[in-house]
Amino acid sequence: MAELDYAKFSRQQKLAVLLIIIGPEAAAEVLKHFEDPEIELLCREMSAFTMIPAEVQRQAIEEFSTLIGASLTSALGGLPYAQRTLEIAKGDYKASSIIGRVGPVSSSVEVIKDISEMEGRQIFNLIKHEQPQTIAFVLSYLEPHKASEIFTLLSPDMREEVIERLGTIESTSLELVGKIVRSLGKHFDTKMRPTFHHSGGVRVVAELLNGLDKEMSKGLLARLEERNTGLGSQVRKKMFSFEDLGRLVAADLQRVLREVDSANLAVAMKSASESLRDQIFAAISKRAAESLREEISLLGPVRLKDVETAQDAIIQVVRRLEEEGQISLEIDAEQAVIA
Repeated sequence: MAELDYAKFSRQQKLAVLLIIIGPEAAAEVLKHFEDPEIELLCREMSAFTMIPAEVQRQAIEEFSTLIGASLTSALGGLPYAQRTLEIAKGDYKASSIIGRVGPVSSSVEVIKDISEMEGRQIFNLIKHEQPQTIAFVLSYLEPHKASEIFTLLSPDMREEVIERLGTIESTSLELVGKIVRSLGKHFDTKMRPTFHHSGGVRVVAELLNGLDKEMSKGLLARLEERNTGLGSQVRKKMFSFEDLGRLVAADLQRVLREVDSANLAVAMKSASESLRDQIFAAISKRAAESLREEISLLGPVRLKDVETAQDAIIQVVRRLEEEGQISLEIDAEQAVIA
């Protein structure tokens, strides 16, 4: 790797170095104060620094000394670091959306990005005669509300094909991206780096279905489970996220929390937003809230995998109580506890 000259770094590059040095948890706290476009720029820079030399670390620490905390143990960057930091700062959905725009750029991917910025009806007219896998790929690049808008314009049969294709997308080689772009009548540079575009998957399908009309979403999910039981089950699991606890009315939230082990709840809340934390503390007794705050403070750093496991366990409690008719997930906005 070429020697890094810190003195020639842009302000964004210097801040990216700082975020890598202080570690993902502290970096996530910093990123929470930025808007998405700024975060995208910083993550692009972070992903470019796969290793920060000691001298560059020293220079960055000197420049940002008034902002540096106690943790100086992390010096490895790269795309995985940017992904981890974003997951802590913005949650899985937002992290996937932003990181998908940060990865290695080729003109083919840029073309798809240009398409994603078109109006929903325009995108539909562009892809409506394409194969289901092509439509699924394009939808995987869109914001959920726009993907849902386009999805409702598809024929019922095509919807079922597309939703299954979308759910099974894990990564798409840029060679295939090029073929899709050609199918859409666009031009691209063939001198692209061999890499993969990560898109689609269970979370994208869950997010898309959450944006559809309730009856359409319910019917599509049921038919998806008939066609692909495993995929349908994974999508159903992800359609209610931990942050969605904030949409429950106070009585239902209290009912859920009575079924949850406090230690498990403490781990699950490590990545929760401040608004959700406040709602949970308000839903339990003052003494229980103090005890829960103490448990959280004593945990220290927790692996993201452990946080997700704890959150999934709570989501399963929510689903069980909903199936038993003890709580409702169909909450009117005026009655909900606003997150």
